[in-house]
Amino acid sequence: MNRGRAIVLAMCSALVALGTLTGDRPATALAAARPPGIDKIDHVIVIYQENWSYDGLYGKFPGSNNLASAGAITQLDKDGKPLTSVPQPLVNGTPDPRFPATLPVAAYDVNSYVKPDQTTGDLIHRFYHEQLQIDGGKMDKFVAWSDNGGLVLSYYDASSMPEGKLAAEFVMSDNFFHSAFGGSFANHFFLVCACMPTWPNAPASFVSNPDANNLADKQVTPDGYAVNTAYTVNNPHPATVTDPAQLVPNQTMPTIGDRLSAAGVSWAWYAGGWNDALAGHPDKLFQFHHQPFAYFANYADGTSGKKEHLKDESEFFAAIASKQLPAVSFIKPLGPDNEHPGYANLQRGQQHVADIVKAIRTSPYWNDSVIIITYDENGGRWDHVAPPVIDRWGPGTRVPTIIVSPYAKHNYVDHTQYETVSILSFIEARWRLRPLGSRDANANPLANAFDFSQAVQP
Repeated sequence: MNRGRAIVLAMCSALVALGTLTGDRPATALAAARPPGIDKIDHVIVIYQENWSYDGLYGKFPGSNNLASAGAITQLDKDGKPLTSVPQPLVNGTPDPRFPATLPVAAYDVNSYVKPDQTTGDLIHRFYHEQLQIDGGKMDKFVAWSDNGGLVLSYYDASSMPEGKLAAEFVMSDNFFHSAFGGSFANHFFLVCACMPTWPNAPASFVSNPDANNLADKQVTPDGYAVNTAYTVNNPHPATVTDPAQLVPNQTMPTIGDRLSAAGVSWAWYAGGWNDALAGHPDKLFQFHHQPFAYFANYADGTSGKKEHLKDESEFFAAIASKQLPAVSFIKPLGPDNEHPGYANLQRGQQHVADIVKAIRTSPYWNDSVIIITYDENGGRWDHVAPPVIDRWGPGTRVPTIIVSPYAKHNYVDHTQYETVSILSFIEARWRLRPLGSRDANANPLANAFDFSQAVQP
């Protein structure tokens, strides 16, 4: 970051803290902080996939900070003693016979045992667990604090898979971190509000004990922030949760949707399986906690905001066909298409993303669009790069992010530090929106991924 941009961001953060940014950012700040040429982008499409670290998918990606840079891998037990092996991976809580009984403490290719069109087991990925795994940046307790330690060091080489091919053609970001420690719940909130939801009166049984010696990594921190999977008081939520006291109350913090609406910029959140879930018959792999706007009062049941902005993924393709695509689209694929280990296979999810990209590239919208493909969090998988230290919420581990646009650099690996809320920063920069908080105010708006002086062909 150059000195001029650092000064600008510091000024913006100070204004936010003082509550003086009640309209657009100051013009002088915009001139210095906005990537030149960003106004050529009229459509932003964010595709939010699930649960892979960077090394877990692109540890072999050419030209990136990959496994070749990791050196010898050290993993410690909870007492700090070096491990000499890792256990057999589990599937549904039992040893997976497709893998050896033990494995060395080394990164290994899952493809040798489980092809990418099949499913593996899952791994724990929770708020306090990830912090213990990161171990102050040493990245050496991922096995110790996992419930499936044999999978922690595993990877697929996705370089030649559908999304990897897009990354080779356009921009791969190899220094992009998920913004919040833990799982999908917290990181979906950071994607839309750069914030952690509050739940001051959560049931006592939902409150965590963060003491590593007596760890209880539950839904809520001792001071009332919801950090792990919990469900909204609004619809849809699981029919099995019938006690309103066990549902997260409506949140009132500003979201990127609120900022866009106030500026007259169209937007929508497109979720696979949304219509069926609202109708009371959700797909078995519909993830209720992947729908962050549904937790907010402005998009609560019966509001015009919910009707106007929260839509089924099928409506995204209809919007392209009818030339009604909003300026900003968030796409959350249904479970089978989101690449989540345990219930989805990698091949299908990658192809689904490629199909979305193809629909845009073959439409009139391509010429003014950017497609941002990223992952909500690392899914409990190890990565060799220590995340930066910003605040109590994160960032967490490195995740893959691919930038596709006629204005994206060609065949480029971007080593610039970004995080999930860099997406918000980009949207805010493009439409001159005030930041939601200090995290997005200070996040780099993906500036180095673009060359607005020229465009590539579809």
